[in-house]
Amino acid sequence: MKALNQNWIIENVIDFEYKKYELLGYLQGIKQEFKDQKLYPALADLIAHYNNLVTIKSNKKQLSESFGKVLSKIDLEKLRLMYESIEKDNALIKEIENIIDFSIPQLASCLKEGKDIYNTIENNMQIEPIGLTPLNTNEGYMFISDGLQKDTFVYQYNITFIEHADERFRGIHTSYINSYAYSYINTYENIKLQLIKEIPELPNPAVFAISCQKQYPLAESFMPVAKRSLVRFVSTLS
Repeated sequence: MKALNQNWIIENVIDFEYKKYELLGYLQGIKQEFKDQKLYPALADLIAHYNNLVTIKSNKKQLSESFGKVLSKIDLEKLRLMYESIEKDNALIKEIENIIDFSIPQLASCLKEGKDIYNTIENNMQIEPIGLTPLNTNEGYMFISDGLQKDTFVYQYNITFIEHADERFRGIHTSYINSYAYSYINTYENIKLQLIKEIPELPNPAVFAISCQKQYPLAESFMPVAKRSLVRFVSTLS
């Protein structure tokens, strides 16, 4: 996937046709990732670019402030950057606005495609508690299976709260443990018992099996969606 720098709007040549070519080349790479059913990191990168342009467009003052200054010198003694304002070039600002007006719908269309794939995976995903669920469901194990493979991939997870301004968000960290062959004999319950013996630090873990009948790229699609889905599922148990 071809990368697009965060400040691509003002880098190199600020020309509508040039930026249009640059953006469409980037989106072509994104769409190829989506065609291959690979969501991340493409989707997260796309969201960041879209939100950045929407923010700039909604705030003309931010637009002029962002593009109306140049670096003049570095004050090494105070370790800070000194800026000097330059006279605003109305033609340049207009060109940038034209680029943004073209780019936002292009990004939005591609973003919708990615979200549709995300929703399809999520809607086809099933989460099932294995055994008795303890009171603390913020740590435990995820059993990952796409329904087409015999092996079950086991990840240890830990859900934490992230403070941001006046809001609290749930975040999840996972680490790969092992893969286990699933069968009528070696059931999820048996795998859970094996984990308790192998990892005594979690004597009474919460365990959730997450499965999907269709196969998706594990690292780029299945795991990111599974992690977010598990966080939401666990929040309903609190």
